[in-house]
Amino acid sequence: MPALKLRRIDLTANNAAAQIAKLRDQFRTDTEVVSAASKKKTQAVFGEALPPARAVERICNDVREKGLAAALNYTELFDGIKLKPDQLRVKPAELAEAHANVGDDFLEVIRQIRYNVMQFQSGLLQRDAVMPVSGKHELQVRYRALNRVGVYCPGGAAAYPSTLLMTVCPAQVAGCEQIIVCMPPNATGAYNREMLATCHELGITEVYRLGGAQAIAAMAYGVEGLKPVDMIVGPGNQYVALAKKHVFGQVAIDCIAGPSEIVVLADDSAHPDYVALDLLAQAEHSPGVAVLVTWYEPLMNEIQDALAKRLAKLSRADLAKDSLERFGAIVLAPNKAAAVDCVNAIAPEHLHIQTRDPDAILDDIESAGAVFLGPFTPVAVGDYAAGPSHVLPTGGTARFASGLNTNDFRKRTSILRFTRNGLKDIASDVIFLANKEGLTAHAASVELRANDNGPAARPKPKPDKVPAVAPAKK
Repeated sequence: MPALKLRRIDLTANNAAAQIAKLRDQFRTDTEVVSAASKKKTQAVFGEALPPARAVERICNDVREKGLAAALNYTELFDGIKLKPDQLRVKPAELAEAHANVGDDFLEVIRQIRYNVMQFQSGLLQRDAVMPVSGKHELQVRYRALNRVGVYCPGGAAAYPSTLLMTVCPAQVAGCEQIIVCMPPNATGAYNREMLATCHELGITEVYRLGGAQAIAAMAYGVEGLKPVDMIVGPGNQYVALAKKHVFGQVAIDCIAGPSEIVVLADDSAHPDYVALDLLAQAEHSPGVAVLVTWYEPLMNEIQDALAKRLAKLSRADLAKDSLERFGAIVLAPNKAAAVDCVNAIAPEHLHIQTRDPDAILDDIESAGAVFLGPFTPVAVGDYAAGPSHVLPTGGTARFASGLNTNDFRKRTSILRFTRNGLKDIASDVIFLANKEGLTAHAASVELRANDNGPAARPKPKPDKVPAVAPAKK
C-alpha cells in the first residue's frame, strides 16, 4: 500500500484558522461535492447532472404528488430493484422467520444492548411538572409521546443493527405507540436477516423496503400502504440528509447528519496505537472524518506510523486510507488551551480526550456531540453498546445541536389555570405590555375579567324527562 499522506496543520501558522474552517466545512451536508458515480447516476435518472439538493427536491416533490408509484419508480432507477406494491412492506412471517433463524449469540447481544440503552434512556425521561401558587394560579408542563415515528436505517456498505437499537429504543422509552422502519431493498437492508431479526426482537412490525430520499419523502407525506409519520430519525447518505432537511416542518427530524467524525485530543500520555485505531474506526465509514489535535509534537509522527501499521491489517484499508487523506488531519497546537480552542471550533460529533487528566479538560469543552474520556473509552463503545444514542450532530452542528435521546420523541404542553385573584395580581403587567404592542384586544380580554365579577351564573338546565316505559306484556 502506498505511503499515507495525511494533512498537517500548525495552529501557529498565519492561515491556521482558515485551514481549520476548511477542514470543518468540507463535511457539511449542504456542500455540492458529489462523486463521479453519483453524478453519472443523476444524469441518467433526470437527464441532467442535478446537484444533490435539486435532485432531492425533485424526488420529494414527485413522491408527494404521485405517491407510491413515484417511490417505487425511484427505487428502480437508483437501486436497480423493481418492487411491486405488495412487496413494499415486509411480511410478519418474514420477520418471524429471520428471528427464528438468526443465531442465539446474536440475539443475546441485541438483548443486552437493548437493556443498556433502555436503562440509560429511562433515566433521562422528563416528567410532568406542576408549580402551584395557593389561591392564585397553577402552571403545568405535560409531556406526551409522539404517536408515530419513522426510523431510517441505511444499507450501503454494511448492515447496521446498532442503528435500530440506538433509534428505536429511545422512542420506545418515550412511549411512542407506532414505530416504523424503512431500509433499502438490498442485502444489507430490508433483505438482511440480522436487520429483520432485530426489528422482530424489538417488537417492530412495520418494516418497509424503501431507501434513499424516496423513503424519507414517503414517511413524511405518506404513500399508499404507508401512513405518514410525525418524526423521522436515523442516519444516511447526503441524499437522505438533504431529504430530511427538505421535509422538516412537515415532520420533525433528529438532525441533518453528515459523515461520521472524530477528533482525538491527546498529550504525551496517549498510546499511539489506541489513538490510531480510534481514528481508523471513523475513517473506515468512508467517508469518515478523523482528526488528531495535540500539543505534543513527537506524537504526530508516532500516530502517522501507527496508522500506517494498523491500516495494513484492516479489511477496509483502501477506503479508510482514502478517508484519512481526503478528510483527516493532524493538528499541532502550541499549548493545551489552543488545542481546546481548536476542538471547540471544529465542534466534532465524537471527541475522545486521551490525556493525563481528561476531567480537567472536560469543563472547557463547549461543543461536542459526545465526549469519551480516557484510554479505555473508545468511541466504538458508544457506537454499539453503552447506552447514549449514537445518533449525534455532525459537521460543526454540535455548536447548537445535541445527540438523540428519549425526550426528543415527546412533545410538551404548557397548561395554565388562574383564579380571579391570581388574574388580578398579574393583570396590570399584561395590560400595560399589550397596550404598548398595540394589541388592545389582548389587554381588554384581561381587563374585563380583572375588573368585573363575570357573567351571572346561569341556572343549571333541567334534565329531560324520560318517558316511562310500559312493562312488557307476558
